[in-house]
Amino acid sequence: MTTVVGPFGLSLRDQALEAHVQAGLSAVEEGLLEATKSDVPFITEAARHLVKAGGKRFRPLLVMLSAQFGDPHAPRIVPSAVVVELTHLATLYHDDVLDVAVVRRGVPSANARWDNSVAVLTGDFLFSKASHILADLGPEAVRIQAEAFERLVTGQILETVGPRDGRDPIAHYLDVLAGKTSSLVAVSCRFGAMMSGADETVVDILTQYGERLGIAFQLADDVLDIASDSRESGKTPGTDLREGVPTLPVLHLRTQVAKANGSASAEDRRLCELLDGDLSDDARHAEALALLRAHPALEQARRDTVRYADEARASLAPLPACAAKLALEGLCDAVVHRAG
Repeated sequence: MTTVVGPFGLSLRDQALEAHVQAGLSAVEEGLLEATKSDVPFITEAARHLVKAGGKRFRPLLVMLSAQFGDPHAPRIVPSAVVVELTHLATLYHDDVLDVAVVRRGVPSANARWDNSVAVLTGDFLFSKASHILADLGPEAVRIQAEAFERLVTGQILETVGPRDGRDPIAHYLDVLAGKTSSLVAVSCRFGAMMSGADETVVDILTQYGERLGIAFQLADDVLDIASDSRESGKTPGTDLREGVPTLPVLHLRTQVAKANGSASAEDRRLCELLDGDLSDDARHAEALALLRAHPALEQARRDTVRYADEARASLAPLPACAAKLALEGLCDAVVHRAG
């Protein structure tokens, strides 16, 4: 029997695993609603805005699957999944302010519905709620989350300031992703295994899996930002493009043009001219998006996504064969499929 569970249509073929994961994710939803409750009704409304909009619950799913390598019924598993999802949600409120985004998960972003101040403060509220839950999970969990949060913020700062002189922009960008995305994905796997009492070797393997999967996941997002429409991604297509965020397809384009030493095609020169200019104009933005969708740089970004997903899958090799391992391998395939 094949049942669709979690993000990207992941299929679980084991009924016991499916039942446990579904029960765990349901408990996480209840935990998110409880954690976003405030004595101030407006704060509750703002804090639940993105919770109720849905989302893939990618990180809680990784917690649940990683917990299968120990005692999956251990009491700290669900709270740790709530912590990582609350942290992720908080970053979305802040990211949408930085990106001036107007749509998130198919609904108006918090900054568009209210204003930047409300969005930033709501993100801060979610961080505080995550910290409150985390305190009950023990000092080691607090340390791990603090390190991940430091990496996350460092990645955001690196993205903001750009690569230093002489630094390969693509290598810099991958460092950004390791901080902004992989840090929390890796913690999701680590918490699931750790809270279940899994062997330390297993915890390390799953953490490394999460590091690689996190980069593949974000690279797939880069491809989606260019290649998809808003119905697929839940976001406005080309948001990163409009805001001048140098995602991997753009970085590959610029590298290819630089290597051409002045002999780049007219289409490539026009695309670079558009990217260097003001893409707040809808016509220029649409032209840049169309040219980039047809450019080999987009296919190169897809190949990079596949490479990191393959590395994530390979890192699981030492783990014993089981339904959870198959599901984690299936997530690698699902991430690649998402990027086309």
